[in-house]
Amino acid sequence: MKNLDNEIQLEYIRASGPGGQNVNKVATAVQLRFDIANSPSLGSDLKGRLIRLSGKRVNAEGVLILEAKRFRTQEANREDVLDKFYELIRRADEKPKTRHKTKPSKTSKEKRLKEKKQRGEIKKLRRERPERD
Repeated sequence: MKNLDNEIQLEYIRASGPGGQNVNKVATAVQLRFDIANSPSLGSDLKGRLIRLSGKRVNAEGVLILEAKRFRTQEANREDVLDKFYELIRRADEKPKTRHKTKPSKTSKEKRLKEKKQRGEIKKLRRERPERD
């Protein structure tokens, strides 16, 4: 994770929302940029999972952009955005479980067919009408 610290770019911007005059003159929000596509620290499989997990937060060039503007101080927002980033990396680092194909059991097949037959009978009863004289 230490290698990633050198690749992270932090930019301080003005936060939107309430805060009075202070919000217009102090850059308390933090924007983190991390170039996933050109990162030498990450393996190709981890890059793919990270891009997929990040969704709309990754732009067309493969740069991850995270923002933190929850707190009123730069320091708190910086910690918040770094926590978000490392949590995202940790989640992407977990390898997904491989799916093993299974076949339905004999009992489950019989149960499904029995339920289909019952449903068909109900529909059949709705269709048939007694003849009138």
